[in-house]
Amino acid sequence: PKKKIFIHHVYFWLKNPSSEADKNKLIEGLTGLSKVPTIRFHHIGTPASTNRSVIERGYSVSWMLFSDNLEEEEIYQKHPIHLKFVEDYSHLWEKVIVYDSEQI
Repeated sequence: PKKKIFIHHVYFWLKNPSSEADKNKLIEGLTGLSKVPTIRFHHIGTPASTNRSVIERGYSVSWMLFSDNLEEEEIYQKHPIHLKFVEDYSHLWEKVIVYDSEQI
């Protein structure tokens, strides 16, 4: 069957957005999260310096991963590394928005 690349893109708003320590802690957690074996490619980022009316720059950190398909994404969601990440780091954020997309 044809691969249908699945993209999972998460935006985190920290409870303390001015805290470099909290941002670094979240980045540390995301770096560990990248070890989930169904992840083909990952990207950890912060808002770019671009500034146009359509660009959302209010988040603190973004996390994007590519997996081969929806089934691989579901394995990621239930993986112990992911569950431990949520348990250990969710106290840092006040809001999360997720954009999932599947290749057509």
